[in-house]
Amino acid sequence: MRSALRRPFPLMEALSVDEIPEGRQWQYEPKWDGFRCLAFRDGAAIELQSKSGQSLTRYFPELVAALKALKAKRFVLDGEVVVPEGRVFSFDKLLQRIHPAASRVAKLAKETPALFIVFDLLVDADGDTLTKLPLDERRKALKAFVKSYGHGHKSIRLSPATKRLADAKKWLKQVGATLDGIVAKRLDMPYQSGNRHGMQKIKNYRSADCVVGGFRYNEGTKVVGSLLLGLYDGDGLLNHVGFTSSLKADEKKALTAKLKKFVGGEGFSGDKPGGPSRWSTKRSAEWRPLKPKLVVEVCYDHFSGGRFRHGTRLLRWRPDKAPEQCTMKQVTAQKKADLMKLLK
Repeated sequence: MRSALRRPFPLMEALSVDEIPEGRQWQYEPKWDGFRCLAFRDGAAIELQSKSGQSLTRYFPELVAALKALKAKRFVLDGEVVVPEGRVFSFDKLLQRIHPAASRVAKLAKETPALFIVFDLLVDADGDTLTKLPLDERRKALKAFVKSYGHGHKSIRLSPATKRLADAKKWLKQVGATLDGIVAKRLDMPYQSGNRHGMQKIKNYRSADCVVGGFRYNEGTKVVGSLLLGLYDGDGLLNHVGFTSSLKADEKKALTAKLKKFVGGEGFSGDKPGGPSRWSTKRSAEWRPLKPKLVVEVCYDHFSGGRFRHGTRLLRWRPDKAPEQCTMKQVTAQKKADLMKLLK
């Protein structure tokens, strides 16, 4: 049976859940903080495909070289591209690798070389497609592949996996904020290309108290759409660090009236919304500053580069909390565990 996989090939995706599922049918793995990637090899040709089906090949020449160095001449591997920073991984440095200039890509490939953490084998070294096999069999084939072809290749690492729920919980507890979470996969199911039936993800969520330094209206309305969040740095400056838009629809009108009472001032005395950024839009500059009087507690998954990477979820208002208590220490003083020790 020869490989029938053609690019772009839809990846198996994960359903977000709140609790780690239990049972003998589950395998648990760390959820790495990087770019999901399929690595295709057919002879001398190497192609790296992103989750969205786009090519990542030109951005990671060091991984292309590492994959070409494997003695296996054909395969398809599913994994995660990460950039180490010490003993943890840096998503910000990973983002910098996506650059239009070839000279910049080459420079960063030497300065911040990436790793490819593999966790599934879709086509083996004989060119046989394994996607119809259950995960339990694909995992055995992956381990045999890495043992045969991956020895001595430091840029390609095998992701750990366990069938013990206690191990999965231990990973979450020990590595804490430096791990993206846990992935649970059905051992008895074939590769679920393009759907979420066979995989669940449980993220590491934390909370922080933030000052509401401003807000944005819903587009085309005069009703609040999102709250702009701030944290004080060591110099006493209030920096914009993200937003929350998880506001109850039936409460937005009353909330808008409440916020208008605090309109005024500069809102943020440090970094402000709508600053120069590759993600800036016209709308990102349209916000209303508020006097730093209101405090909310929000739930978030990642804080890096001075910002919550994704939108946060509003947990509650904190009238009992002084704005000055909302400092960067909440999000920067977290334990940074050694992620490299999890890799083989």
